[in-house]
Amino acid sequence: MYHDLNLYIAGTWRAASDGATRNVTDPATEETLGTIAAATEKDVDDALAAAEAGFAQWRRTGTWERGAKLRRVAELIRERVDTIATLMSLETGKPFAESKGETAAAADQFEWYAEETKRIYGQIIEGRSPESRLQVIYQPVGVVAAFSAWNFPALLPARKIAAALGAGCAIIIKPAGEAPASCAALVEACHDAGIPEGAVNYLTGQSSMIAERLIHSPIVRKVSVTGSVPVGKEILHLAADGVKKVSMELGGHGPVLVFGDVDAEAAAETCARTKFRNCGQVCISPTRFYVHESKYDAFANRFAEVAKSLKLGNGMDAETQMGPMANRRGLDTIETMVKDAVDRGAEVLAGGARPTDLNAGFFFQPTVLGRVPDDAMVMVEEPFGPIAPITAFSDYDEVIARANALPFGLAGYVFTESMSLATRAYEDLEVGMVGVNEMLLATAEAPFGGVKESGMGREGGSLGIHDYLDPKYVRIKLSAKE
Repeated sequence: MYHDLNLYIAGTWRAASDGATRNVTDPATEETLGTIAAATEKDVDDALAAAEAGFAQWRRTGTWERGAKLRRVAELIRERVDTIATLMSLETGKPFAESKGETAAAADQFEWYAEETKRIYGQIIEGRSPESRLQVIYQPVGVVAAFSAWNFPALLPARKIAAALGAGCAIIIKPAGEAPASCAALVEACHDAGIPEGAVNYLTGQSSMIAERLIHSPIVRKVSVTGSVPVGKEILHLAADGVKKVSMELGGHGPVLVFGDVDAEAAAETCARTKFRNCGQVCISPTRFYVHESKYDAFANRFAEVAKSLKLGNGMDAETQMGPMANRRGLDTIETMVKDAVDRGAEVLAGGARPTDLNAGFFFQPTVLGRVPDDAMVMVEEPFGPIAPITAFSDYDEVIARANALPFGLAGYVFTESMSLATRAYEDLEVGMVGVNEMLLATAEAPFGGVKESGMGREGGSLGIHDYLDPKYVRIKLSAKE
């Protein structure tokens, strides 16, 4: 099923110019799944030239035709959902049901932007005199360099590819080396749907070299990245030299405020099921649980019960509820965070170690920590894994201050039966997205993104396409003689 992957440049799949490859590892077995081509500088330059030519053609394609092709991409992804989901589970370890859900969400992105491409509205501004006409039109920004993370290897590239194509841009997509096949399947769907050669290009290999060469090129006018805060800052520095348009969705550390008027056990059930989805490797994962002291014990106990009940295993096993982490460095970080929290006085309510019954793979038990102090590593650095720190609060102003104390601002969550309290809380949280009694935020029709060090710009929704467009103001005098 999993096969060796090549580069996609100018409408053709091809090996790296020097034949170099890199291995892709199955995180559930630590065995090699296949290889990816390791692009050379020449390959990157070829992709740039192809994208420049592809943009010249694609930007002149009518919006209804663009929309029809994007809709066909969505149809092809849905037809191939089982195949794509299998590739995803193999390369990420996530349960097959989660992979199918993500693949369907990737298709939704193409369907959404198939419609949005027809709705790029300009503006007419009333002139000051009868002879004046003022208008604003929107035009595609140009060639896009896009970089995607491994945790959602189909959905994240889909947000970028679909939006760029919908706006009339060409794109060069660089997926994460840990999980490249899901993105390759999207590119294959674009090819089969008739997206013209050069409008979509796909590169794999050394991330730093590819990023520097793409972003330094005058051909690239827009950069989109999903990744960690340090990676985002590096790319922002690279883009500054060429004054490139940049959008980025970076790391978060999602605070969850559980107020004293809720059913604590029901809230804990929702929070735990969401927390351990994709092994906790979700940028908008709930990661800091602030529970009113009157409900702390009930919430923490139920959360731990759910964590202990989850079945760990290979994502292709139908009984698996949580798979492995994607790589060893993440596993090592989670172990360090647990030790640090315990050393500072936190209680281990569930998990806390690698499972003893799984001898291979990057597995870690679903872990719940209680009474975690605010200065613990897990409370100040993003815990990108299956670890849930819980602490108590007593006062509204206190918990808002604690929730907003970090430089991150991606997503936050509020649990309360009071609409007044919910409104105050979602307005006061310094984040780009808030779920009230709800934790599944991502959907094609809503804007996705953060504030502070969690990024800039938005993906999805009616706002998403504007990061791939430049407004142009035009002022007309009706007669040149006057």
